[in-house]
Amino acid sequence: MEAAANCSLRVKRQLLDPNFEGYKLSLEPLACYQVGLESPVAEIKLRDDQYTLDHVRAFGMYNYLHLDSWYQDNVYYVDQLGRVMNLSVTLDTALKKPKEVFRLPTDLTACDNRLCASLHFTSSTWVTLSDGTGTLYLIQTGQRGDGSCEKWDIVFSEEFEIPFVIVHSISFLQLDVHSVDVLLLRIEKDELDIQGSGFHVSLEWVTVAKKGDQRYEISKRRVLQGKSVPHYAAIEPNGDGLMVISYKPYTLAQNDENKLEESEKEKDEENKKEPLYYWKQTEDDLTITLHINKELTKEDIQVHFSPDYLRVAVKDASVVLEGALFSSIDHESSTWIINEKSLDISLIKKEEGLLWPELIIGDSRGEFIMDPAQSSAVAERLMHLTSEEMNPDPNKENPPCNAQELEECDIFLEDSTSLCRFDGNSLNITHVVNLGSNQYLFSTVVDPKEMPCFCLRHDVDALLWQPRPDQQDKWEHISTFNALGYVQASKRDKKFMACAPDHSYSALCECLRRVFIYRQPTPLSTVLYNRKEGRQVGQVAKQLVATLETHDPVLGFQATNERLFVLTTKVLFIIK
Repeated sequence: MEAAANCSLRVKRQLLDPNFEGYKLSLEPLACYQVGLESPVAEIKLRDDQYTLDHVRAFGMYNYLHLDSWYQDNVYYVDQLGRVMNLSVTLDTALKKPKEVFRLPTDLTACDNRLCASLHFTSSTWVTLSDGTGTLYLIQTGQRGDGSCEKWDIVFSEEFEIPFVIVHSISFLQLDVHSVDVLLLRIEKDELDIQGSGFHVSLEWVTVAKKGDQRYEISKRRVLQGKSVPHYAAIEPNGDGLMVISYKPYTLAQNDENKLEESEKEKDEENKKEPLYYWKQTEDDLTITLHINKELTKEDIQVHFSPDYLRVAVKDASVVLEGALFSSIDHESSTWIINEKSLDISLIKKEEGLLWPELIIGDSRGEFIMDPAQSSAVAERLMHLTSEEMNPDPNKENPPCNAQELEECDIFLEDSTSLCRFDGNSLNITHVVNLGSNQYLFSTVVDPKEMPCFCLRHDVDALLWQPRPDQQDKWEHISTFNALGYVQASKRDKKFMACAPDHSYSALCECLRRVFIYRQPTPLSTVLYNRKEGRQVGQVAKQLVATLETHDPVLGFQATNERLFVLTTKVLFIIK
């Protein structure tokens, strides 16, 4: 097995806006239309035995509204009669009732341990569908967008022992054979897990291929197992690989005896592991502390500085630390010193004021120590970016948001989250990105022919990444949502996040009623001055708030370039 390559995500500086001033709350009314549903949405409440955080994330926070990204402004949901209903919007003022496009053949009420029905739009003519009781359907829909295709035909169905939800699916031709790959997610009881939650999460990758006699059959089944529900999981467009973002790692499922040995080993390793080095930083410099053997003297240690590179070696030629630095240093002014049990290295930053998110690119063996004064300074600097009030007065006694309270949830949340690429054949990990403090926010489809994009928090901003499996740099930074990382942290009741495929706005939906829209900065038609600094402002970013006329909880949320769709049990809202 080859060692996985440690990678890092390359941020495009030209897509960042260091002068972003915050969102102006706009009071312009948003056109909001609603359509009553004939039969309520088939919501499945969590059972008593589904009590873990993973159950909540996978099934309790499930998005019941499905967007057909091949045909914009087409949304689907499954109702309590087992019907797949479609609403297609061409003109907001002439909304038709949702129409039935498919009816599930099974009686859903008969199954006790049922999950929510899930569907995924595999291609412009194929759909994968799960009824939530353990049956997978492969459906040929014909061209869905023109409205003439009324009938969905089941081409293949298979019953699995344990119910699942569909996470992702793709359709491709290989050597003239049509295949559909589907990714199924389950949370299963784990008898061996005595210390943890008593459950594990499995991702099953199923390939359904067309046989010579025109029938479709399962040609391959592989299972990965992990200890947390993945934030993101998607198959590459040609089935050559799988990308997963998760808090805890995923590995190929093994039989039970191996599992016992593995878990014992893991426990031992976890207890032993201590960071290789500690590092801290100010605006001007960085300090690295490495634990060393008492006997070592100055002659035994070699520290080599270059503008973008650091190498630390010990006399027996073993390299302790080596790699490309996150940013440039003044290598001639950098120094090192031996203390009683440690080697202290001081690096002087070339670019003063730049806070480094990591020391050595892709190296996760160190631990960053943040100075409390620094947290407060960061908090102070970000206060002006967001507020819940119309015109907050920053000078009064109670500022509109208490940043100190916020920072707890902001800094290094789930700091072991990683992005892994698995090889399609061996399921070995080929690439790993340690996401550290880059909290996962949401995923979205920008181009249905490509993999879904994922949005991560980088400092205060939110950056949108498009996976490019066939390129050297496997992930491309394609857009930035200014200050969204910071803004969303203050929304305690948020349930769903989304953005327009053309990146023109991002949106956040709370569990009840409220939807926040953050429009990207647009050039102004009139001249506007910043009163404090007396300079002209070229563009302005707006925050809009929509309050829905309902007291039912939000069950689904989707964004297109023109509209936002919000689904409750009995009503579908369309915000223009």
